[in-house]
Amino acid sequence: MKIGILITGHPPENMMEGGSYDQYFERLLEGQGFDMQGWAVVDGIFPESVTDADGWLITGSKHGAYEPHDWIPPLEDFIREAYAAGRPMIGVCFGHQIIAQAMGGRVEKFDKGWSVGLTEYQMDGRTYAINAWHQDQVVQRPEGAKVIAQSDFCENAGLLYGDRIWTIQPHPEYDSTFIKGLIETRGSGVVPDDLLARAMSKLEQPSDRMDVANKMAAFFKKERAAWPTG
Repeated sequence: MKIGILITGHPPENMMEGGSYDQYFERLLEGQGFDMQGWAVVDGIFPESVTDADGWLITGSKHGAYEPHDWIPPLEDFIREAYAAGRPMIGVCFGHQIIAQAMGGRVEKFDKGWSVGLTEYQMDGRTYAINAWHQDQVVQRPEGAKVIAQSDFCENAGLLYGDRIWTIQPHPEYDSTFIKGLIETRGSGVVPDDLLARAMSKLEQPSDRMDVANKMAAFFKKERAAWPTG
């Protein structure tokens, strides 16, 4: 199964040793049997068609879904086209937000601030500890979207659109090393110091990121009704 990764941002320049964001997802989903290819839509590089991959994954980004970048309207068009074509899609953080916006929801800077570092989410009847890094949130769900994950801070932390789209606000692709790097390079002066200190204190705690990776892989692989033709 070929998974196309739509890259919507880049790591900080001094954190590029881990590669671009598509490589983080390649490592997260390693061993799941996927053939993965990235397109840097943030740089205006788009697939020719939604049929260029069997499924799609949209990464995180430092940008806001509501910001006036030239690449955002065509990305929203691509999301709606992929949905109409029955191609399964997963969105993470910014990907979660831009999908909601493209499908008729609303994304805003959350007036209660930031969520950073290891955070507990309720999903499928259990608690998952996953790294987060966001202030923006989906504040209004698209019609028909079902909440599948939430936290005390984030009501719409995971959304399901039938059997075609699965999205999540936190970052299963981020390990503690990457979060530490974000704290040191993007956090100071932006995120309140007490939140950064709390995130630093949790760096050694175990996460459930690989459990979430398995859920992502299972979503891509699940059987669905035949894709439309013509």
